[in-house]
Amino acid sequence: MKAMVLQAAGAPFVMAELPDPVPGPGEAVARVLACGSGLTIQHVKAGRKAVTFPRVIGHEITGEIVAVGAGVEGLSVGDAVTAYYYLNCGRCEYCRNELEPLCRHGGGNVGIDCDGGYAEYIKLPAHIFITLPPELDHRAHPAEIGVVSDAIATPHKVISRARIRPGETVAVFGAGGGLGIHQLMMAKRAGARVIAVDTAAWKFDACRKAGADETVDPGDGDVVAALRDLTAGQGVDVVVDYVSATATLEAGVRALGRRGRLVTLGGAGQTFSVSALALLAGEQEILGSRYVTRREIRECLDLVARGEVWPLVSEIRPLAEAEIVHDKVERGEVVGRAAVLVG
Repeated sequence: MKAMVLQAAGAPFVMAELPDPVPGPGEAVARVLACGSGLTIQHVKAGRKAVTFPRVIGHEITGEIVAVGAGVEGLSVGDAVTAYYYLNCGRCEYCRNELEPLCRHGGGNVGIDCDGGYAEYIKLPAHIFITLPPELDHRAHPAEIGVVSDAIATPHKVISRARIRPGETVAVFGAGGGLGIHQLMMAKRAGARVIAVDTAAWKFDACRKAGADETVDPGDGDVVAALRDLTAGQGVDVVVDYVSATATLEAGVRALGRRGRLVTLGGAGQTFSVSALALLAGEQEILGSRYVTRREIRECLDLVARGEVWPLVSEIRPLAEAEIVHDKVERGEVVGRAAVLVG
């Protein structure tokens, strides 16, 4: 099979011929139609996340099962699938209770700790695959459907994690990014007033189309003052921080109103300072949110199948042009998400 291989951190992709994978007991193989090209895997390519090389990256796939190993149940040749990102065990109490991100025996991540979707075929434990709703035309829109498991599902989880209610004000830091712009969509869908915060002001038109009612560029001045001005001095109800740098986290906390909630996801993941007295006085909360559960992915696939939301994928190229795609992702030049077409 053809595959885009990374030989070392920071190295360019190399198109290589690798053996077609064969499923062992409990495993399955899917033919890959498309794979999302998000910042998570760009961190691997750029050397910001340690992996063992050589590696085939990518996990946001749309595919079709072509072979199943012995003992596999609930998955058949021909099934249209996507993949779950975490290599969870599927057996511990967290997995049984649909809390797979907290799996006690997790084996890492697809495309990082095993080869992923930048190849014609991908082999995984069968329970890592998630079948697609039959209403989704996965062959017509493989790029968009592939990114649902992250671009739509992660913001979907935040809505419930932060208990966002109609009429509340939600500020999204990093709103122009691949997750941030979909958070705008999902917060607007939840009935919130939405404020996009981003230093890439050229993305604000796309942010408004995605659902932002207001925009704030931190480069124009004090972002906390701007958010308080937009809320008549009361502060925002929820801050969702996809940057998670010290500066954004501290600004986000200071911008919260009474009973406000800050959610931090990925990004820089830096440490920050917060006033315990301010948290106490305002009954405020700081929440972490990891990757989604399989159930949440299925919920989002159903939302997309019903036409209630649709991913924004503005950069779609063939697998052979993965280097071009990743250069754009690295420079922050992609609006929404990017993906490569494989099969």
